[in-house]
Amino acid sequence: MRRTPAWFGLLVCAGLLATIADAADPTGRLVFLSTQLRPIGEAQKMRNLVLKEFSPEVDYITDLPQRLLTRIETERQVGMHNIDVVGALHGELQPLATLGALVPLDDLAGKLAGRGIPNRLLALGKFGSPHQLYIPWMQAGYIMVANKQALPYLPSGADINALTYDQLGTWAITLQQKTGKRLLGFPAGPHGLMHRFFEGFLYPSYTGGVVVPFRSEAAEAMWTQFASLWRSVNPNSTGYNFMDQPLLSGDVWIGFDHIARVLGALRQKPNEFVAFPAPAGPKGRGYMPLLVGLAVVKGAPDIAESMALIDYLTQPATQITLARTVGFFPVVSAKLPPDLDLGLKMGAGAIAEMQSAKDALPALPPVGFGERDAEFDSVFMETFQLIVLRGQKTRPVLDREAETLKRLMSETGASCWQPDPASTGPCLVQ
Repeated sequence: MRRTPAWFGLLVCAGLLATIADAADPTGRLVFLSTQLRPIGEAQKMRNLVLKEFSPEVDYITDLPQRLLTRIETERQVGMHNIDVVGALHGELQPLATLGALVPLDDLAGKLAGRGIPNRLLALGKFGSPHQLYIPWMQAGYIMVANKQALPYLPSGADINALTYDQLGTWAITLQQKTGKRLLGFPAGPHGLMHRFFEGFLYPSYTGGVVVPFRSEAAEAMWTQFASLWRSVNPNSTGYNFMDQPLLSGDVWIGFDHIARVLGALRQKPNEFVAFPAPAGPKGRGYMPLLVGLAVVKGAPDIAESMALIDYLTQPATQITLARTVGFFPVVSAKLPPDLDLGLKMGAGAIAEMQSAKDALPALPPVGFGERDAEFDSVFMETFQLIVLRGQKTRPVLDREAETLKRLMSETGASCWQPDPASTGPCLVQ
């Protein structure tokens, strides 16, 4: 039975309890904590559509990624467990595995073997250990979207599904010359995902890594070239958090963003847009695959029902419902139905093209920073602001920001992740 926490008697133990107070559920319902699908609309779809067929009832609770480790660790320290299942990105679950806070799911993985979850995804869920510590749940990614009005201005001979950054630059310049407008857009607003573009796309494509070659000559050339490209980028990009509205309004004819943040445009006007992979650079077609996993927390009040929830969420029918409602794609072998909306099919096609490209270079999201994840992102955004927006010289900025990055890697002990070479200690900036 689930015990009702004695909150007021324990408050003197730690201010940490405030972080888990809203997860407590004395009613006996499962508590599902997720760092994904946090916007109100997406969370409501999870509660009202995705989870409605599962019994017992589930309390679907969301929180910021940087609070996840603290929240789980607090429950461990006070010996008061309320969270049953955690849904989070691969890199967000890794610190929980290091902490020893996750239940091995080997038997469950065996039970789900017939669902066709790719072995490469299952292997990620082991974090190099002998045990399955999370079960892949859903996947997504970042794509490019263009208004069909922009297609006549593509560089001669360019294949939109195999563009290079040089060709993207030429395309944007041509559009600017022919229309008098800067029609390329990026989500560089305060709540946009521009940092993921640098970490998962631009850096890997030009340098073959992220941390190790941060201040390399290749990175210097990359930033100089991107600063030149920015002259053809819509200046309102520094205020864009989601690219769907700028695309729908026509302020932007070519945009980059997370698929969930352009899906509105693809769904509303599928006949006006095309979706395609991100460009390639000298080292390949860098892209950031987003794998969300499901884990059971050690000490969970109901481990059996927690595993039943994971079973339910990885059933093909549930995976299709996820795709329909929130735009995340199945990890199981589930054929997308013919009545799936055209916009979602376009997004899925662009991701498939990117993953299957001969020059594909996957770059995992940052791993190992816990609450300091935002500090890693800020290094890239600060570099962008100084070099691209303020016009400072590239080499001095890279040298200064590299020192900040070195300190962060040393203090957190975060080891290298793909595509940087594996390290036994903190990932080192060359």
